[in-house]
Amino acid sequence: MGIQIAPSILSADFADLDAEIGRLGDADLVHVDVMDNHFVPNLTIGLPVVEAILARTDRRVDCHLMIEDPDRWAPGYAEAGAHNVTFHAEAARAPVRLARELRRLGARAGVGLRPATPVEPFEVLLPEIDMLLVMTVEPGFGGQSFLDVCLPKIRRAREMVSRSGLDVWVQVDGGISTETIERCAEAGADVFVAGSAVYGAEDAAGAVEQLRALAIRHA
Repeated sequence: MGIQIAPSILSADFADLDAEIGRLGDADLVHVDVMDNHFVPNLTIGLPVVEAILARTDRRVDCHLMIEDPDRWAPGYAEAGAHNVTFHAEAARAPVRLARELRRLGARAGVGLRPATPVEPFEVLLPEIDMLLVMTVEPGFGGQSFLDVCLPKIRRAREMVSRSGLDVWVQVDGGISTETIERCAEAGADVFVAGSAVYGAEDAAGAVEQLRALAIRHA
């Protein structure tokens, strides 16, 4: 798929999500952060809101589940029609079984890693997943500053995927902006989650295209 931009609605106006999603121009994905106030210290939205979003948009929805017990809850997001469903490696009890179930239900399966979680142990999991998410902030809140310490981890993730020869996307999430996306693209990321950088701009669609152009130039 090449470079993909996935604006996060965490930075959108939750009172008018239909219009906010409509502002995204040619964005490749709509990134939805699901938080349960247990795995992370924040509470956002759950499956009923995601179902409502899916019912009102033709866009591909990328669900990032920052929740406990994804083995139980993640399949519901795939059943609802999410294009991607990402669960956290730190929370899943049976990641291979869960990834296979998400795929069986028609979703792309993603595995997310906190900044301190090493990427190398998950090389053996690559044949079972479609996306590896490297968090570039601590999950839980939008508007955080990008952690440069994660750049070598992005490089290692890309090297692992390249060795495997598999079509696994490397996604980055956290502090992605016009100041940081170039470094992430150079390190090997190809899917970029941006919240404040898109929804904080007067022209959200224009911000998406600016981010895409910078990433393509430095990929």
